[in-house]
Amino acid sequence: MPVGYTHAMPRPADLLLTKILATVGPASSDQDVLTRMIEEGVRCFRINFSHGDFESFDKALRRIRAAADDLGIPIGVLGDLSGPKIRVSAVKNNGLELAIGDHVEITPREDKPGWRDADTGVVTLPANYAGIVDEVEIGHRVLIDDGAVRMLVTNRITDGDHPRLICQCTEGGRVSNKKGINLPDSKIEAPSLTEWDEQCAVWATENDLDYVALSFVRRADDLQRLRDYLKFLGRHGSGQRSHTKLPIVAKIEKPQAIEDLGGICELADGIMVARGDLGVEMDLAEVPVMQKRIIEVAHDHGKPVIVATQMLQSMIEESTPTRAEVSDVANAILDGADTVMLSGETAVGRHPIQAVNMMAHTARVTEAYAAPSRRQQTRPPRRARESRYRTAALAHGVSVIVKDLDASFVVMWSELGGGARYMSQNRLTVPIIAISSNRLALRQMSLLFGVVPVYMDRPADSPSFIESVDKLFRDRGWAEPGTAVVIANGEPMGTPGVTNKIRIHYVGDVCRVTWHAKD
Repeated sequence: MPVGYTHAMPRPADLLLTKILATVGPASSDQDVLTRMIEEGVRCFRINFSHGDFESFDKALRRIRAAADDLGIPIGVLGDLSGPKIRVSAVKNNGLELAIGDHVEITPREDKPGWRDADTGVVTLPANYAGIVDEVEIGHRVLIDDGAVRMLVTNRITDGDHPRLICQCTEGGRVSNKKGINLPDSKIEAPSLTEWDEQCAVWATENDLDYVALSFVRRADDLQRLRDYLKFLGRHGSGQRSHTKLPIVAKIEKPQAIEDLGGICELADGIMVARGDLGVEMDLAEVPVMQKRIIEVAHDHGKPVIVATQMLQSMIEESTPTRAEVSDVANAILDGADTVMLSGETAVGRHPIQAVNMMAHTARVTEAYAAPSRRQQTRPPRRARESRYRTAALAHGVSVIVKDLDASFVVMWSELGGGARYMSQNRLTVPIIAISSNRLALRQMSLLFGVVPVYMDRPADSPSFIESVDKLFRDRGWAEPGTAVVIANGEPMGTPGVTNKIRIHYVGDVCRVTWHAKD
């Protein structure tokens, strides 16, 4: 057994520190399946706007929220914008088989499906991006279906009514409808926010989604454009979202994003390491190292990180994952991921519930292993230290008390979720029970490491709050009487942005020590 490793008591799904984000799809469209996935540990669901229509999105959202309401657990929903994904528009007979050496012409004209000329053997593939001929140069690579099919541009024709790239196939395979095209050597100027993305953003705000993810982010300006659009919608919208910011998750899947990673982390509310396209467009061996770097920079800015793509890929078909996949999940958690994501495993896989169960089990074991060393390394993000902000300093103070006291829980009243975010940034090794009467704020805590959101009517004062906390622990069986708990809240109760009091409390007992942070 490794030095410092102890078998901690297994945490139930509602006390996992690492969050699980699961993609909704045909395999998880049934409400009973969604309920079981939540019971196994999912705390946020992803609706992928690249597949489906608003009718199917409505249906998925209704079922997610119904399952969450039935269980009484705050569950977040992330809408994943498609972004400027370049794709093969359509192919005859739903697919063509390409061989090494094939002559392939790629055209931005979408009026005809792709085909192979019976006389010349030349394959023509239509792409959905008008600028592809102008922005891709001779010698550049063209990759289709995540690099399964590879081509090299040997010429390009920009004049006349039939502009096209002339390519030679260097790695054959099947090309079917809507397969993605990656252009790792080309500087693509497609706008980060497409017309479809704007429609999906409207739907997200109208339906009070909890996060929106922007795909193919290349620079901080991409995020600013989306944020400006969301502000416009907020000013002209209705309901909760008209006065509450919709958090943006920046998906890092283009090598260009690495060049402006600091700026992107500054503007984003969360970061996703989207290893699919990232692994296609850069040296595959660099992806694990880049994952560590992205997590480090994001945490330095105090932003939560999602690690995504092919984490338990084999469970799309098989009931158990490979050892390498389990190691991948564990290593992402050890790298500092706040959230780990399931994509095809829960969207189209045969075993969505088992996939969640395996990811949660891996998280439990990994968290127990990492706890002793992490307990000694607790520190706030650099940006939080530099801010001198009261709540950030108080959150760090709580982390020190937890370590010195060996407390089992942190409990805090977090009206709008800001205090919970600061507390999560310290990456405590114990659950942070974040309590609020604001259901939207609770759902937005769903991607925060260590945070367990709990709804509670606003107490009249601190003594009432402590009494309610004791009842909560007793009802849920989270702790035995005498368990040490660090409680943080503000006076007066429920005032947003005011967390000015720390208590050391023992479950079932009166408060023994009280410390007040002066304004």
